[in-house]
Amino acid sequence: MPQKIRAEELILSIDAGTQSIRATLVDAEGNILDIVKTPIQPYFSENPGWAEQQPDYYWDVFCKTTGQLLQKQEPLKKNIKGVTLTTQRATMINVDKNGTPLRPAIVWLDQRKADSRRIMPGVLRPVMKTVKLLDTLEGAIQDCDANWIRQQQPEIWEKTYKYLVLSGFFTHRLTGEFIDSVANNIGYLPFNNKTYQWAGKLDFKWWIFKIGREKLPDLIKPSEVLGRITKKASAETGIPQGLPVFAAGSDKGCEILGSGCLTPEIGCLSFGTIATFDVATPKYVELYPMIPPYPASVPDAYYTEVSIFRGFWMVSWFKEEFGLQECMLAEKTAEPPEKFFDSLIQHVPAGSKGLMLQPYWTPGREIDPFAKGSIIGFGDVHSRAYVYRALLEGLVYGLREGGELTQRKTKIPVTRLRVSGGGSQSDAAMQITADIFGMTAERPHTFETSALGAAIDAAVGLKLYSDFPSAVKAMTRMGKVFEPIHENCQLYDHLYRRVYLKMYERLQPLYKEIQDITGYPAKS
Repeated sequence: MPQKIRAEELILSIDAGTQSIRATLVDAEGNILDIVKTPIQPYFSENPGWAEQQPDYYWDVFCKTTGQLLQKQEPLKKNIKGVTLTTQRATMINVDKNGTPLRPAIVWLDQRKADSRRIMPGVLRPVMKTVKLLDTLEGAIQDCDANWIRQQQPEIWEKTYKYLVLSGFFTHRLTGEFIDSVANNIGYLPFNNKTYQWAGKLDFKWWIFKIGREKLPDLIKPSEVLGRITKKASAETGIPQGLPVFAAGSDKGCEILGSGCLTPEIGCLSFGTIATFDVATPKYVELYPMIPPYPASVPDAYYTEVSIFRGFWMVSWFKEEFGLQECMLAEKTAEPPEKFFDSLIQHVPAGSKGLMLQPYWTPGREIDPFAKGSIIGFGDVHSRAYVYRALLEGLVYGLREGGELTQRKTKIPVTRLRVSGGGSQSDAAMQITADIFGMTAERPHTFETSALGAAIDAAVGLKLYSDFPSAVKAMTRMGKVFEPIHENCQLYDHLYRRVYLKMYERLQPLYKEIQDITGYPAKS
């Protein structure tokens, strides 16, 4: 039954992801009334491994996107009760007292490394190695963008008044306030995930992440008010002056909320640039030692995450390298490309006749930075259609492995799946997911789950609903549901346990040899 549209109470929800910035109008029943999507250039790179973008470029696209939406829907502007935003995670920006950027933003895809030897005393290294925490600690120091800026661009760090994630930068542009949601503090920052605040004065994070407290914004919980739209912001964005801006969370955290996942028995899969397996949990659970769960877009809660770094970027890679025919058909017919790629593999059997893919296309696996991708089991029957199906299967095998780790740590079994992100538009990917996991896979009623999750935060903040369970019940629902096919489940289970889980261990020594011989990936 179609949902009743409540156009008298609207929320403007902005989702600034890696590939685009979207502005949506969402009603109190979770319906997307209209959306404007503007593609963005994810980054530019002046050196190998760098990924940067101009903060003002983000803001210009932000303003263009909201302006187009509100111009289209001018009669509905008076019905907008609040504004909220969600952004890509861990993209960092240095600004001065006026909020003016001092250098390009360092995007989350950036691979540069700080010199850990200048921060970690040599005498401490053997101790950390003995307790098997050296790699984790050293990796955190190296991956902290602030450490790199302090070491390589000290004049920039000296001028830095605030060090912000992208959401904090946008919030300042909208409200004039240096403030952000606790649910956006994801990355290498001195944040205490147990207290949902900046770390205490004696916390070791201040030692490994060289950022003074005075350079960090104030924090509030999701659904609280960040500030109000200023006159200047209104002129630039088209958003009515004085509207409250409500705190939400990162795009991934909002995606989980917008998929209706509030409890750990629901596995939330994201088929996006990064493919992830997440569960929402009220308890603090570390999947890996010293790596905390993320603060959720619901106050005082968390979500755990296992990720495949390049995830469904690999699908884009396949389309660019091998899918010209399907992409041209999609452009010609204005149909989504997934429709044609699903047709490509409709006659390829489950298991791809033994073609198995390990989805580590980009170095960065949690336990080994030199991990590589692989495809094994080729035969003369295998065509590009088999490679495409094997790619989808390999990604889902990797997510199942993450799901099993999550259940061991939370001690709560996952009984059903919610799948969102661009890849969830593929019926083939959805059915493969149900079959490999051996459980029902549900697609939310809207593809825009990140924007919807942020809107749920605003709806609670506006008192449209008394609490998050009520808001989730009213604003989320399932679309198409995929039931597992018994014979496919049995086949996939054998391939997963007897082949996939053994691939990395068997191939790991060869990956090391490849790194030694070729120098790729570069040793840190």
